[in-house]
Amino acid sequence: MGARILVIEDDADTLALMTYLLGAFGYRTIAAEDGLAGLAAARAERPDLILCDVQLPGLDGYGIVRELAADPELSSIPRVAVTASAMAGDRSKLLAAGFHGYFSKPIVPESFVQELGAFLPPALRQGDGRGE
Repeated sequence: MGARILVIEDDADTLALMTYLLGAFGYRTIAAEDGLAGLAAARAERPDLILCDVQLPGLDGYGIVRELAADPELSSIPRVAVTASAMAGDRSKLLAAGFHGYFSKPIVPESFVQELGAFLPPALRQGDGRGE
């Protein structure tokens, strides 16, 4: 079975696209539409990776990564930001906040899943879907 990936995203179209692409490549997804629900899902499900929008209702992405980093049972889960803010300096701000990487919105469907695999241990990476 593929890795379990928690997707925390309040934009329904982006959430649907990410979960569709991940599912098509064999990953199992858990979806949350706001920060508090995402944090609760992380605690309950213990996913292998967390994709997290930065600007969320309730608790933003920075708040989520602070909570995850402070929890010894969740701190090792890779956290990847998904953000429309891709200005100079944003990458270093996201990494300093506790994200392990980020994707700019809109995501690029052709490369999204393959690039995401870099944040997972090799044993949890799925194939790239070519030749199937």
